Amino acid sequence: MPLVVAGAGRLRLLVCCLLLSAATVPALAQLDAPTKKLSRDIFQQLIEINTTDSVGSTTVAAKAMAQRLLDAGFAKEDVLVLGPNERKGNLVARIHGTGRAKPILFIGHLDVVEALGSDWTTDPFQFVEKDGYFYGRGTQDMKESDAVLVTTFIRLKKQGYQPDRDLILALTADEEGGKSNGVDWLLKNHRGLIEAAFVLNSDSGGVDLEHGKAISFNVEATEKLYGDYQLTATNPGGHSSLPTPDNAIYHIADSLTRLQAYAFPFELNPVTRAYFARMSALESGQTGTDMAAILKDPPVAEAIARLSATPKYNSTVRTTCVATRLSGGAANNALPQTAQANVNCRILPGHSQEEIRQQLIQVFNDPKVTVRYVTDAGEVVDNAGGSKPIPPTALQPEVMQPLEKLVAQMWPGVPVVPVMETGASDGKITSQAGLPTYGINGIAIDIDDVRMHGKDERVPVDSYYQGVEFYYRYVMMLGGGK
Repeated sequence: MPLVVAGAGRLRLLVCCLLLSAATVPALAQLDAPTKKLSRDIFQQLIEINTTDSVGSTTVAAKAMAQRLLDAGFAKEDVLVLGPNERKGNLVARIHGTGRAKPILFIGHLDVVEALGSDWTTDPFQFVEKDGYFYGRGTQDMKESDAVLVTTFIRLKKQGYQPDRDLILALTADEEGGKSNGVDWLLKNHRGLIEAAFVLNSDSGGVDLEHGKAISFNVEATEKLYGDYQLTATNPGGHSSLPTPDNAIYHIADSLTRLQAYAFPFELNPVTRAYFARMSALESGQTGTDMAAILKDPPVAEAIARLSATPKYNSTVRTTCVATRLSGGAANNALPQTAQANVNCRILPGHSQEEIRQQLIQVFNDPKVTVRYVTDAGEVVDNAGGSKPIPPTALQPEVMQPLEKLVAQMWPGVPVVPVMETGASDGKITSQAGLPTYGINGIAIDIDDVRMHGKDERVPVDSYYQGVEFYYRYVMMLGGGK
């Protein structure tokens, strides 16, 4: 997913750094040797297939995983690789249930962000195990979860499992960027293949560790909407010896200064309200008091101000927009004819990209500055068109009750915390399509070792295998049947 602020995709709020109590990660659930080897081999195979947008191919990865499913006994008609072009293939596979309930869709993206070998101490496209970690591009975002999903589907198929509902796996292209987002393409062209009661997105959520101790199991139940906006100011230009206040760069600079001083309105939704309610009971001191105070009607303004001084809390209670790129002028001795900036916004659920574009125009209050929307494909358009607000997902008991039970078994004493993803993932696409979406996975990462999109990306070996066991158990609990 696009890397903004501190990262995204499994970008977590790092919400529980200050929890009063922490439980040690329990002893690794013992996988049988064949399952352990299978899950490792699948993980290695995925890491060593280059799926970057520039030179890679998600089709190669999708076909490799399809072959593994076919080798495990899946029927050809239940394993499809399809996409808009030869490099951007998506895998869709199905385990048939009895039909007593609507299907569950499991999604994960196969693409990864670019990685320069010169920046790494290992080859980013070689699967390396050392010092208790698996290294490689995608080990945190998110080929580890793709491997878990494929392993789970193979295990279920080999044991002859028939759930009460169909289980659908979709591994897709271009979540990190590019012009061929697989989830969007499938919904527009083959929605019947992935229609479901709800969606589990392994690209979000997960277990937060603090110095090796599990402190929270995060469930992403809503996320902010991603939006880029291009600011442009133009001027006839001229010789730099004849300066004028009507300078394109000054117009852009003034607009960005206004943006820096502006705070979008405070707002809570059912997910963030549940988050602060849970955290207020776990926090101590002023922070815990303030979390309770912002839940009052009306919320306490002083509490909002204190919490907003912390970026992770500020981004939880309001839309945020920040300048990320700036350019202007063509020569050192000439007045600029054009100046531009990119403003990146993370928009609270319930608001549209076009609504925020209009709000930015009001904030800048400068007729010399035009504000245009930048699409996911990089096209600059006059407005955001028909983008729809993303409603928060209700915390359905059929999802949460088995999760609470399983977390209590595997991470005793660790709270399940609903969170809002402040980054972006494919969950926004399924949510916009009317499919309730939850970010859930069982991979534990230390809050001080979040390396997605970064140098020497890695995941703890034991954490990976624990995630394999977690998802297998969880799918069985959700699927019912026998």
